[in-house]
Amino acid sequence: MNRVLRSPGPLDLSCTLRPLRRGQGDPTVRLAGGEVWRATRTPQGPATAHFYRTGHDIGVSAWGPGADWILERSEALVGLDDLPERFTPHHPLIRDLHARHPGLRFGATGAVAEAALCSVIEQKVTGREAWRSYRQLVNRYSEPAPGDHGLMLPPDPRVLAGLGYYDFHPFGIEKRRADTLLRVASMANNLDSLASATTHGAKAVLAKVPGIGPWTVAEVARQALGDVDAVSVGDFHLPNLVSWNLAGEPRGDDARMLELLEPYRGQRARALRLLELSGNGAPRWGPRYNPIPIAKL
Repeated sequence: MNRVLRSPGPLDLSCTLRPLRRGQGDPTVRLAGGEVWRATRTPQGPATAHFYRTGHDIGVSAWGPGADWILERSEALVGLDDLPERFTPHHPLIRDLHARHPGLRFGATGAVAEAALCSVIEQKVTGREAWRSYRQLVNRYSEPAPGDHGLMLPPDPRVLAGLGYYDFHPFGIEKRRADTLLRVASMANNLDSLASATTHGAKAVLAKVPGIGPWTVAEVARQALGDVDAVSVGDFHLPNLVSWNLAGEPRGDDARMLELLEPYRGQRARALRLLELSGNGAPRWGPRYNPIPIAKL
């Protein structure tokens, strides 16, 4: 099944959809040559989607029982509902980055439970640790995605909900995150229904789930709901990234980050994403963190 989306302006598929990929080895998402392949579970069943340029427009192909669902929501997913022209880049660096990435948009997958499960895995650990855990979880508890494209589906929440917390230990996920994963998996249908709620209302419901704090709420809101103002308070790197690039201060805390981002309120997630794309991280001091895999304990 196919659909062509009319793009009213620049749209960089890789830049827009890359945050959905959990590391380069993510078996559920593939980026290559400016095209994006993504496997997901929809209310109508599993689906694989392929996003690509066709002239000035965007082509979308989909396979599987959930193909119709994907095609119907493809405009929102690639960010055609986003309005980057409303963004006012006050800082010279932000202004330059905004000009260099005119195709950056914020999409909404509508897959709230999927985003929540992934974000819980990423709580309080390095990206590399989280991505390894997610990859191993997919390979152990999921199945190939529709179509012969070499992708795997994200884990089925119903399967995860039937596990014990100890089943997550071999994947480097300790009891605290495992308990939250089980909780999120058991309420996956209710969480996915939040895609039709207001962003404020959906975030309020997410925040009431034990084990989900402000950081996770922001991560889910940005990916699943397209919240262009979501700020992941509690992140290890973001305060330093913002303080260094916007104020020349090598270290910052959440309060300083929010202060520096205040001029961009309503579009703070866009400012953060642009700073991430700059590749200009804060200076690193001290020895590199070397995590100890809990599966070996």
